[in-house]
Amino acid sequence: MNPLIPILVQKTGIAKENIINILKLLEEGSTIPFIARYRKEMTGGASDEQLRVFENIYAYAKKLHERKEEILRLIAEKARLSDEVKSAVEKAQTLQVLEDIYRPFKEKKNTRAALAIAAGLTPLADILERAELEIEAFEKKAQGFVNEKRGSVKEAIAGAQDIIAERYSDDAKEREYWRAQLHDYASFEIKATKTLKPDGLYAKLAGKSERIASIPSHRYLAMMRGVSEKELHVKILHEMERVESAVDRYRIPRNAKSSKSYLLEAYLDGFKRLLFPSLEREIHVIVKERADTQAIATFGKNLSQLLNTPPVTKRVILGVDPAYRTGCKLAVVDEHGTYITHAVIYPTPPQSDYEKSAKVIKEFTQKYHITAVAIGNGTGSRESQEFFARLNREEGLSLAYTVVSEAGASIYSASKIATEEYPNLDVTIRGAISIAQRLRDPMAALVKIDPKSLGIGQYQHDVDQKQLEKKLNEVIEDLVNRIGVDPNSASISLLSYVAGVGAKLAKAIVEHRESKGAFKSKSELLHVKGLGAKAYEQCAGFFRIREGKSVLDNTGVHPESYAIAQKLLARSDLATLSKEQIIALAKEQGIGEVTLQDIVAELLKPGFDPREELPPIAFRSDLTDINELSEGSIVSGVVRNIADFGAFVDIGLKNDGLIHISQMSDKRIAHPLEVLSINQQLMRIRVLEVDKEKGKVSLSLKEN
Repeated sequence: MNPLIPILVQKTGIAKENIINILKLLEEGSTIPFIARYRKEMTGGASDEQLRVFENIYAYAKKLHERKEEILRLIAEKARLSDEVKSAVEKAQTLQVLEDIYRPFKEKKNTRAALAIAAGLTPLADILERAELEIEAFEKKAQGFVNEKRGSVKEAIAGAQDIIAERYSDDAKEREYWRAQLHDYASFEIKATKTLKPDGLYAKLAGKSERIASIPSHRYLAMMRGVSEKELHVKILHEMERVESAVDRYRIPRNAKSSKSYLLEAYLDGFKRLLFPSLEREIHVIVKERADTQAIATFGKNLSQLLNTPPVTKRVILGVDPAYRTGCKLAVVDEHGTYITHAVIYPTPPQSDYEKSAKVIKEFTQKYHITAVAIGNGTGSRESQEFFARLNREEGLSLAYTVVSEAGASIYSASKIATEEYPNLDVTIRGAISIAQRLRDPMAALVKIDPKSLGIGQYQHDVDQKQLEKKLNEVIEDLVNRIGVDPNSASISLLSYVAGVGAKLAKAIVEHRESKGAFKSKSELLHVKGLGAKAYEQCAGFFRIREGKSVLDNTGVHPESYAIAQKLLARSDLATLSKEQIIALAKEQGIGEVTLQDIVAELLKPGFDPREELPPIAFRSDLTDINELSEGSIVSGVVRNIADFGAFVDIGLKNDGLIHISQMSDKRIAHPLEVLSINQQLMRIRVLEVDKEKGKVSLSLKEN
């Protein structure tokens, strides 16, 4: 049996038989979305999120197990593996504890202690550590260790102290104790450097101290960015009196003689010179990992909510990429998101050409029946919104518009993907197309862009980039597979996130449909070059062929269950099957009850898009004027971004307003994501403060 299974049962709470099944499925090359959706009986109904957590715990447990075996081998090779050490290694629950145990056995060459050991001072260090001698007797003992290399008693004693200092620093229990003490009771002291900008981003942090145990993740990341930009200096403040008291009480032998003064000196040197600097680095790693985990989790939830935004269907959309001098780039896409035409208008300063701009919009509206406008939120966005609001008032148009984040649009426009999609269009027009398509189908458009460029979350460039990329890929993969993808219209970028597909097969799918025509059934995917039986097993259930030969191909029913699904389709009572009937049918067909329930649910709503159940996108036809706002004003808005400390809300101004976490609820909440989500429409927001000079507005969701 896999030696990690008992640990996984303890850490995950998943039943042993389910863990065995999950590991087997993973070893066979099954993907998390496939396991979560189509192997529920084998996993006990574990969700994709639970399976992701399981996968991480398993990877850590495996790494810990392998490191234990390696450390036991290394210590045994040195002939120093005692039963006590072996037991400690086997009981270690974390890599940190494991490395603490191994630390004394690591070879050290040029440390002061190593030089003292090489000089034969270990016996003197052992005598000092027992502290059984008075100071004069100990110094007399030290006289016996004086030779040509050590010319004095003082040097011999210093060497012995160096050995004790390193022993103390390497002691696993001491490291664990002081690591916890520093984490729980010490603080980060933040000081300004000579290069701190008085009105800069880090001015408010300078001169403050933050408890290590409770520093918010966003503040730690901001603080350390200030350090990297050489505007801040950070050190850990601790009470040395606490250290001296603990060492004197727990490390000095109870019946110690006066030579204990040398011993205490050695221990305190070990703490100050070796242990504390080492733990200071470790604590930064611990807090950084914690901050990264929090920031990445927030980013992941923001991304999930952003990509899960309901598509705007049955509308011809005008995408507007605002600008001043170079004009506003326009792009029209049809009901399916297909590009139709483009133009450039100049309604914003310096030209402010309302007449010509209005003429173009009216012609486009008439010719293409535009009913929705997506305006990018970059430079010139406010003026562009004012232009469309004026058009509606003065020209009698009914162009509902909404502001769309244009973060990453310029990166997409110049990308290889955009060049292949629109080879004959200027990069600026591609940006306008991207803005329109973000409104039409956010998921399909935004998967083409590096998530770090989407302007959501916090400090995404400061966190562990590998962990961030892993998390974001998981979020996109789980969401794409939950919603389903049409192989006849999806881009290579979108197809690559389907379970079992990847970039190479995604490209092969597109090439196949372009040369052979649209797929009429899921089984035709097996004709795609390189898409074998295993890949088909993993991906088939997540495809939706909208106009296929069989209704089953437009559902989440896996082809392996088509035979049972066909029998169910023939039933007239499908919508009213009772729990007892489901149990009986499952037994009769030799299939799991949960799987059968899923099949029935899919058959009752073919082509269903779970995003349809979410509130629709909020459109505007007019604007808010900051000069009309004052403390107590009530406004409405849309949540654009969520951070640990608050949420940024579009209330129709140039800049988004901020709702601080303390103003989100009358009840205490731990994180904004408990009460808000990306693109959530808020109907009653109270204005707390207006800074007209800076264009900033503070908002509140509290009634009073």
